[in-house]
Amino acid sequence: MTSKHLYIGIMSGTSADGIDLALVDYTTNKPVLIATAFQPYDEDTYNQVTSLYQPSHNEIDQAFSLHGMLAKQYANAINKFLADENLHASQIIAIGNHGQTIRHRPTVTSSIHAPFTLQIGCNQTLATLTNIRVIGDFRTKDMALGGQGAPLVPAFHQALFPSSNEDIFVVNIGGIANITYIPAENSKSVLGFDTGPGNALIDEWYQTHQEGRFDKSGHWAESGEINNELLAHFLSDPYFKTSAPKSTGREEFNTVWLGEKLATFIPKTSLQPHDIQATLTALTAQTIADQINQLSTKGNVYLCGGGGLNTHLFNLLKQKLKIKNVNLSDVINVDSDALEAMAFSWLAYAFDKKIPGNIPAVTGATKETVLGIQFLP
Repeated sequence: MTSKHLYIGIMSGTSADGIDLALVDYTTNKPVLIATAFQPYDEDTYNQVTSLYQPSHNEIDQAFSLHGMLAKQYANAINKFLADENLHASQIIAIGNHGQTIRHRPTVTSSIHAPFTLQIGCNQTLATLTNIRVIGDFRTKDMALGGQGAPLVPAFHQALFPSSNEDIFVVNIGGIANITYIPAENSKSVLGFDTGPGNALIDEWYQTHQEGRFDKSGHWAESGEINNELLAHFLSDPYFKTSAPKSTGREEFNTVWLGEKLATFIPKTSLQPHDIQATLTALTAQTIADQINQLSTKGNVYLCGGGGLNTHLFNLLKQKLKIKNVNLSDVINVDSDALEAMAFSWLAYAFDKKIPGNIPAVTGATKETVLGIQFLP
């Protein structure tokens, strides 16, 4: 490979399933995906990450021990990736590292007096162990400008997806689901926000009652019956009625949230665990569809992230959407599994080219700005 404009994007999302890597070529200033890789977290890493989504005993020691450990795992994954692609570190301009979000508190509450966000996976350690420059800490500056620090992918989606005379929605279903709206009319702003839980509640309920980390293809949910009263009870959460800009995380939508909702629900008929799974899956589909339907009834919806591979969830979403063109982003040659990792390669590229990485209409920041901090080997 002779290109001199290669960047690597690295993403580990709120599903905490592992490390996604994307090798992207920017020779033409447009992102061209060259290769991808995925390294799953082992059970110990998964448990350590998910245990930090809620306050716990000695969490500072736990978090910053994991901070270094994850950086070493990221470095090992990148070094193997380079070897597999017959590349040397010197051929990579930079790594864009999102890090592993363990806490995202974008709004002031009675207990949170200043908004903050925390991603671990030490950028300096990663740069040192790979001998490649790292661009990271993408969210902090947006939050300093009054934004939510999320979602950051809409600016990348705007750069990646071709101009169209139809509205475009990009839906990423990770632990938390988010949407990007790219309107056909140039007079309208690009929008994006978190709709609520994606796979987070579905996965956690599955792990409580079944073997494994996730409900493959949604088979267990499909075996149950959606309880519409319980679904309405879930939908009563204030987040779903909050206007954008808005973002959330697994520190909000988790087993504690679910336990409180179930404890305050009085069922008219007996509920089995697979019925609750069916209803949680419907919650994800409903909250995504409601937001899209409010914005547009025409155009194309492209799904990415692990939730796009949940066949039952995919079918539910298609049923609830007024837009009928619903596909994985793969149909337009955009790898649905690699899209978020690609986004952080682009944010590193944008840092180098002084391109703003945020969209104020999306995050609520007071202005556009170049995002990220550079870490040298």
